[in-house]
Amino acid sequence: MTWTELVLGASPVQGDQPAVSDVRTGEVLSYNAFARKVTHAAAGLRRHGLRYGDRVIVDMPLGVGFAIAVHSVAWSGGVAVLGDSGTARMMIAQRGYDPLAVDVQKVFTFEPTPGELPFSDLLGERSVQFGPLAGPALSVGGEYVYDHDELASDLRSLSSRLLVSEDDVVLAAVSDPLKGLRVLDLALMSGAHVVIAHEPSLIGCRVLAHVHAATLVIAPNEVVRRLLGDPTLRVVDERAVVSSLSR
Repeated sequence: MTWTELVLGASPVQGDQPAVSDVRTGEVLSYNAFARKVTHAAAGLRRHGLRYGDRVIVDMPLGVGFAIAVHSVAWSGGVAVLGDSGTARMMIAQRGYDPLAVDVQKVFTFEPTPGELPFSDLLGERSVQFGPLAGPALSVGGEYVYDHDELASDLRSLSSRLLVSEDDVVLAAVSDPLKGLRVLDLALMSGAHVVIAHEPSLIGCRVLAHVHAATLVIAPNEVVRRLLGDPTLRVVDERAVVSSLSR
């Protein structure tokens, strides 16, 4: 089972249960909706010329759109490159980007951007039912490239160290996209509901944990230390979700 296949694995069981809530945008996606967007966007990327092993720069704030963008690239057979510069076949951005920092053939944006293609154009009727069996999948900054097997194996290992169940509400209040992606992947493969905070602040975590009835908070060390002692919450230092992927 490949990386994205592992992340999408709970969708048939969880169905219309909430998968991801984005505090910044207010968007909430069910498991079915998330899987549908990933598989249909993957087909759209292939329709626009993406080939196996092609790089796609993903320059997005952590949120629902970020997760869809990364996994649609991986499911299509491409390599999602987290960053805002470099050479690639395509780029997926929220809105603005520095055209002098990238060398790409096409740019898709989630927000309307003059001269660029809307990401929604990728969401046609067709979908990719079966992703790649193996191969490259993710890069941070365009340097080391993680493959599907490596990411899937490490995610299974993480889930054995940090137990998450379908009854959990996981608050992701992390400081960078890779940590956020790891929290998203862990929560989704476990059938949990993940709430993505706008920023990793103490007050924000307390408010969001109360509003969403969070059972697990993953945040920077300085926030975690201040949250310790709350009997209703498990708190985990964000470094724990990426330590085994350090390069």
